[in-house]
Amino acid sequence: MSQAKVVLITGCSSRFGRLMAETLARKSYQVFATMRAVKDRNSNAAQELRALAERESLQMHMLELDFTDDASVERAVENTHAQAGCIDVLINNAGYTFYGLAEAATLEQFKRIMDTNFFGVVRMNRAVLPHMRRQGSGLLVHISSGAGRMGSPGLGLYSASKFALEALAEAYHYELASQGIDSVIVEPGAYATAISEKREYAADESRASAYGSANEIPKRLSAALNSWRANPQEVVDSVVRIIEIPASERSLRLTVGIGGAGANGFAGLNYISEQMMKDFLTTIGVAPLVTPRGKGPRPEESES
Repeated sequence: MSQAKVVLITGCSSRFGRLMAETLARKSYQVFATMRAVKDRNSNAAQELRALAERESLQMHMLELDFTDDASVERAVENTHAQAGCIDVLINNAGYTFYGLAEAATLEQFKRIMDTNFFGVVRMNRAVLPHMRRQGSGLLVHISSGAGRMGSPGLGLYSASKFALEALAEAYHYELASQGIDSVIVEPGAYATAISEKREYAADESRASAYGSANEIPKRLSAALNSWRANPQEVVDSVVRIIEIPASERSLRLTVGIGGAGANGFAGLNYISEQMMKDFLTTIGVAPLVTPRGKGPRPEESES
């Protein structure tokens, strides 16, 4: 690597974000690891990353970033660009999970998760894209979930936020192709990460109680997902490979850690979806304008 690529990552106090920052920095990328409250509740996490960077002489920088705040996002992106001169990769990793029956979630809870899991990504992409456009290249990596492809009972609110994220990232994938900028989606299965600790539950218990035994769905789902112990490094390694392969070879979506028949199902759904989109773009006459990259993962190409 003649010149270290610059990678900006959100949510580096969590397992995925921290592992991505450490792994990419050790591979000689210039990493800007961001998190909220670096002088408050995340001060220990921030200090540990700073100590690691100093101990191993890594190009890793810590930045304060609250992705629910416009000014904080703009400031972090401008500071990154001022220090590094460019931003090659943005990894939209930050977010949190939500368990509960959809009707039992309050409107305030709907607004809060969308502001984080969806509008946070909108803010980050809008802040970074002008820089990528000027340099004529770039990569947006969106960390979604298997729940971004299925509206699971007990995860409806979380799934809605990830469905919105995937729709946005897919539109970017085609709209930005002519700009030399890639947009990809990573769909992890269940992993034992800090994001499982950053969870919220539906607050309207009176609504939930009306469902009788079905009210047990969120609790059982949470217990089942939190019992899985897949290695989060699988997701990080997949992100590294996405960054390192040529842009023309990147698929729109990649499933990671969804094993068994589920892996083929998700990959098959993604492949069919991408073929349908190509047919649609051709039908409406815009295919030459979007020049979509990648042929989409076939069922056997999913990682498990």
